[in-house]
Amino acid sequence: MTVPAVLVEAFAERPCSGNGAAVVLLRQPLDAAVLQALAASLKQSETAFLLRDGEHWLLRWFTPSCEVNLCGHATLAATLALGHWRMLRPGTSLALHSRSGPLVVELEAGRQGAAHIELPAGVLQPVAAEPELRAYLHRHLGVAALEACWHSSLNYRVLLLPSTAPLAGAQLPAAELPEEVRPGLVLMQALPEGATHTVLGRPCHYQLRFLAPGLGIPEDPVTGSAHALVAPWWLQRLGLNEVVGWQCSHRPGGMVCEAASSGMIRLCGAGHLLWDGSLRLDPWPGGEPSSAACGLEPPASVAGWRSLLP
Repeated sequence: MTVPAVLVEAFAERPCSGNGAAVVLLRQPLDAAVLQALAASLKQSETAFLLRDGEHWLLRWFTPSCEVNLCGHATLAATLALGHWRMLRPGTSLALHSRSGPLVVELEAGRQGAAHIELPAGVLQPVAAEPELRAYLHRHLGVAALEACWHSSLNYRVLLLPSTAPLAGAQLPAAELPEEVRPGLVLMQALPEGATHTVLGRPCHYQLRFLAPGLGIPEDPVTGSAHALVAPWWLQRLGLNEVVGWQCSHRPGGMVCEAASSGMIRLCGAGHLLWDGSLRLDPWPGGEPSSAACGLEPPASVAGWRSLLP
């Protein structure tokens, strides 16, 4: 059995930048253990698995170590992959059903390799930063005081740093993060006027970095869910209809963010198709798909897939 697969560098306008995501087009449901083993073999920060169920498209995301509830860059990659496979036409929208509900996606009609996706914004709640976290920031960024600190409904911690903090060039060892922020830490700061970073021809307003060792990702290169989470705050702070976010990681990239009529955050970004091929998943024991194809135990289950449907 072979299934189509691609690798897309998401939120990138040139090769070898942005955040890589494998996208696999399944012909039938596979068990979560199989999906997890495939994601571990593909070794991307996220692997997106697409499955068509009648009129519905289903989408699941796996890091090399676990399934996650939301992933922006792999959703963008999945949208561009559907366009590459000619299953989605430019200018046509589609709902991808996920563990975070239906996500509306659309290929941009006027720009090849660009797409729009809608993600939940989440909620930010002000909290005090732990002493261990403050010590980490002082040690690696020289930051003595934060401008703001929040916890979020995505279980990410969000910190607003002074614009003078050397966020782009700092070494930020994820292994030293306090336990409380290991599920996800967003470090962000305003960019000065005249900053050179642009996304789809628009100048950037802020930049961030995202560490998530609790998800098996020491640092994620470009994180759609993090930008969707903080975009409402930047939109309100700057009084703009759209803001442009940059992620100053070792593989930088960015996106344009605006509030959608649905109450979600609409992200627009580009992606680069790095490779196109197929995965060989045979021989299937007994001629039927099962977890044993990846050295795991049968039987395969469709329950995880059907739970995504409305």
